[in-house]
Amino acid sequence: MMSNRIWISCCALAALWAVATPSFAQEPSGGLSKSEERRRLKELRKELEGPFKKWLDEDVRYIITPDERKAFLQMSTDEEREQFIQGFWLRRDPTPDSLENEYREEHYRRIAYASERYASGIPGWKTDRGRVYIAYGPPDEIESHPSGGMYQRPYNEGGGFTSTFPFEIWRYRWIEGIGSDILLEFVDPTMTGEYRMTMDPSEKDALLYVPGAGLTIAEQMGLADKRDRFTRTDGTRMGTPIGGQQSMRYNQFERLQLYANIQKPPVVKFKDLEAVVDSTIEFNTLPFQVEMSYVRITDSSVLTGITVQLDNQDLMFKQEDGLHKAVVNIYGRITTVTRRVETFFEDTVSINTTPDRLAAEAERSSIYNKPLPLKPGMYRLELVVKDIIGETMSTYRTALKVPEFPDDALGMSTLILADKIERVPTRSLGAGQFVLGASKVRPRITEEFKKDERMGIYMEIYNLGEPEGEDIPDGEINYQIARAGSPGDLLLDVTEDFADIRGASLTQVTIEKLLPLEALHLEPGEYQLTLKVTDRVRNEVLTPTTKFKVI
Repeated sequence: MMSNRIWISCCALAALWAVATPSFAQEPSGGLSKSEERRRLKELRKELEGPFKKWLDEDVRYIITPDERKAFLQMSTDEEREQFIQGFWLRRDPTPDSLENEYREEHYRRIAYASERYASGIPGWKTDRGRVYIAYGPPDEIESHPSGGMYQRPYNEGGGFTSTFPFEIWRYRWIEGIGSDILLEFVDPTMTGEYRMTMDPSEKDALLYVPGAGLTIAEQMGLADKRDRFTRTDGTRMGTPIGGQQSMRYNQFERLQLYANIQKPPVVKFKDLEAVVDSTIEFNTLPFQVEMSYVRITDSSVLTGITVQLDNQDLMFKQEDGLHKAVVNIYGRITTVTRRVETFFEDTVSINTTPDRLAAEAERSSIYNKPLPLKPGMYRLELVVKDIIGETMSTYRTALKVPEFPDDALGMSTLILADKIERVPTRSLGAGQFVLGASKVRPRITEEFKKDERMGIYMEIYNLGEPEGEDIPDGEINYQIARAGSPGDLLLDVTEDFADIRGASLTQVTIEKLLPLEALHLEPGEYQLTLKVTDRVRNEVLTPTTKFKVI
């Protein structure tokens, strides 16, 4: 009886297993069994035989990201693959509105150069030097020893003379996503022309395994034994310099990290922000203000200043290494009316403060300035500002009308109200944030000033009339301040002759004033500043006006 019950139970379990088995054989995605999935991948590989396989495995082997490769392999038709390839190059095109794709042309030029220059029994693009050249371009410096021979080691590698295999050291000043001052070493230990990238600087030492030969300075002085090189635990066979301290460049973790990073596809800086610019969706979770100014460089070039201001209280601070830190990424793009990209910029703004000053820092504002030389004309500015820690973001789009400053007409720059105007060192003339000529001019975007502050006034006047027999312009500037809405009730009315302004010339007069508001006894409220510029030779008058607020 017991045996019958056991037999019935076994039959029931077998029946349940037969019912349950099909569900376990199914893949969670797509409803394909393992055998069907293998068959599909086999068919896909067969489909890719030809130009698509060559494009994936050769043309873009070193620059395609893992996610892009995975997406491409999931394409089921040639039409989808062709669209993917078009999008792949378009995402990397620095000027997507032009007919040519400079990135793609440069990429195939690098492949052709690497194939011709670095071939050694295998195609040049497959070699280590070819891979690095294709991905990151030509190095800034190359130290080449094509025949090897006698070589004096750097001190960090122990110093002393030895004989080497052929090798090259490539130096990149900067590689985006990897770092600065990158040194890559390639060695040809087989003397066949096939250079391999190495993490061990001693791999080029042809006398490494010869006792008593190719000694370091410490080994020559009896302070070290060559056999000690083979007991190192950092993966190298280098000699130790006198004193025992080596550069961090030779740290095993630094070398491993560099080796891993150099294998990755090149990164695209702030690609997430560029994608937002390409989109028509507006994001407004991070408030900021924008102001533009225009200052003449030549009659065909105008320095366009783009200033962004954020309130620190809208940013999220993160405590790190005893400091509170906020990080903001800024991406901007300027296009023509035909949507051709004229230029773009991307920068990071960091704010660091101590815990005891965090509350005070939150009450302040952070300001960023990007000066860009542009030709006169109509443009479109697109900005994305993103708080990296708080993950908030806003977009800004506006038209830019860059004015003309012809040489034969009286003209003026933007009238800028500033909270700081100061002279800059000679080495900083005309370069850097807020620098206009010989001065640093920081705009007050809000145009709000406290009663005890000094209000800066900056403006440039161009192409004044030439008095007969003189090289000093003949004219004056009248400064007027009145309450907003009451222009006739002047609270300030001061006139200054061009001849009294430092550096005044016929080509340009620069106005730089710091006005103490306290001396004017201005009550809180809105005011209007008017500059009346009179050129007596041309008999012309300019009257730029701006408003400001006293709080």
